[in-house]
Amino acid sequence: MTLKEIARQANVSVSTVSRVINQKNTKAASPEVQERIWEIVRKSGYTPNATARSLKLGQKAQIQNTMPKSIACIYARSNSAVSDPFFSQIAKAIEQEAFKSNYFIRQSFTAMDIANPDMARQLAQFPVDGIVILGRYEKQLLRFFTQNYKNVIYTGLNPMGTQYDQVVCDGSDISYSALSYLAELGHTKIGYVGEQNNEVRFSGYKDALAKLGLPFLQKNTSNVHLSADGGYKGANILMHNKADISAIFCANDTTAIGVIHALKEKNFRIPEDISVISVDDIETAQYLSPMLTTVHIPLEELGRITAKTLIDRINGGHRLPMRISLPFYIAKRDSCGKLNRRRKTFASLPPQ
Repeated sequence: MTLKEIARQANVSVSTVSRVINQKNTKAASPEVQERIWEIVRKSGYTPNATARSLKLGQKAQIQNTMPKSIACIYARSNSAVSDPFFSQIAKAIEQEAFKSNYFIRQSFTAMDIANPDMARQLAQFPVDGIVILGRYEKQLLRFFTQNYKNVIYTGLNPMGTQYDQVVCDGSDISYSALSYLAELGHTKIGYVGEQNNEVRFSGYKDALAKLGLPFLQKNTSNVHLSADGGYKGANILMHNKADISAIFCANDTTAIGVIHALKEKNFRIPEDISVISVDDIETAQYLSPMLTTVHIPLEELGRITAKTLIDRINGGHRLPMRISLPFYIAKRDSCGKLNRRRKTFASLPPQ
């Protein structure tokens, strides 16, 4: 497929397509048009002609290095490659950054795919130049890829061992920042909703409570899948337990959406009765009612730097493992407030 054919399908000019895929201008088109162009690129398997581009730019074309190379993305935590807006946005940034260096995302897989023996055998023979693991992984998953692929990088919130390339925002530091903010607002009894096994945000939550001199009670936590449904169930578990808390730390925004829905069903006011803070800052967060206070993770930068680091590894630019930690900040909105001594509590709920 050519740029002209992509432009025809996207109903835009060839120059617009060129600016978008070469990222010469982030405002080359509206976000909707850019996504439409990238969707056509994905489906068509279009790859740039690096030789022609180099000649056009007056550069010396290195013919042997112009064949497109491929990357595979592994959604280690998700059942679907598109179900998690957090990792989907990172993967999109990886794709766009890689494209500039004549790399393309050849395929995306999930942990469930790897768990299938037949699929795993096929993947072991899958000819890609590099692997990106997105999100928390099991040890056997990491072992599978490090045994079968030379160039592997991890990105997410759960830092891994020092022997691997990784681009991260440290989930433990994130938890401490979130709980410190709640403590500044006067909250001393803080609950947790999210996954707990092998999850840095949960261990970070417990560590943060200890550092802040605040109590940890298991009944103030809910071990649920990171999803809106999980958040809904998790909040109901806390209410059923009569958890004595004035704030809830959610492991991600999608979970927080479910938590807020469950609280509203029981007529709890947010933040007057209970404050809610989470992690990610996906686009939906600022459109909730109330607008969600959350730890902003630089998703585009995570993806872009992950792609650059992996490509540098593939090209022999570095040999020692690299760990790059990116900064984050709390997006202070409306779902957190100062401790209200006259708030409605879970203890006031009738027996279920």
